Amino acid sequence: MSVFLMNDQQHCVFMNKAAETLTGFAFHEAAGRILHDVIHHSRPDGSPFPLAECAIDRAFPENAGTQGEEVFVHKDGSFYPVAFTASPIRDDQAKVIGTIIEARDISLEKRNEEARKLLMHEVDHRARNVLSIVQSLTRLTRADGLAAYKAILAGRIDALARAQTSLATRQWEGGHLQDVVRDELDALCPRDHVDIAGPEVNLSPGQVQPISLLLHELATNANKYGACSQGGGRVAVTWTLSDRRVTLLWRESGGPVVVAPTRQGFGSILTDNVVRQLKGAIRRAWEPSGLLVEIIFPL
Repeated sequence: MSVFLMNDQQHCVFMNKAAETLTGFAFHEAAGRILHDVIHHSRPDGSPFPLAECAIDRAFPENAGTQGEEVFVHKDGSFYPVAFTASPIRDDQAKVIGTIIEARDISLEKRNEEARKLLMHEVDHRARNVLSIVQSLTRLTRADGLAAYKAILAGRIDALARAQTSLATRQWEGGHLQDVVRDELDALCPRDHVDIAGPEVNLSPGQVQPISLLLHELATNANKYGACSQGGGRVAVTWTLSDRRVTLLWRESGGPVVVAPTRQGFGSILTDNVVRQLKGAIRRAWEPSGLLVEIIFPL
């Protein structure tokens, strides 16, 4: 704890070592000077801070203790927040003869509080976003029967949950494309039937969720109708990065013969929507060897 003493003229008459470290001033540089003029003379915007408006110094003329938070000026000119208490010093006749000030740097506490507020805001935003998506999935998912509907819907919600877990693990700062690809494929395709390769790509928080849903739809189709629906099939997911644009290729081989669908199901609509959300583009090709999907999106 930094400790300062001021006399009845509000001049500095003592600073402990912690106070010297806190302010950057040695005691001899502040001794005999009005303490406010040394470490509290300006506001964070650079404007003058009049002594008459200083809550710390009012402890002497008002004969009453005070406490709170203020911003001190370091010797190097930087500003830093402190928590302080200022209490009158009295002689044997209870006459106020000075002020004792205790202060501590709360910069780290302030940064942590800001980080907490930002995190809570982000969590709230993401939670509302997820609930909105779940509502849309619940309303738009189609299936032949209740059991199939529940299975399809649960799979899509699981994909959202994996995206949320990935974001939470990285403190909502985004995610690695390789991790997102691996999580979605591991959920539906045998790992020994999957090949994944590509450079390190850091996704923003807003990209993790739609990419998870997109890969879930592709993996679901591969599991039901494509390369992962029978032994011997393979899925290869590769990507390249150039000029901050990602080109992701999904290639199936060794599975049943695939043909282009005659109608667009909700899975395809969802896929197209999330690609638009990524501000990207998608191309599908039903080749004799299996489905090929190319997705391009900017970082």
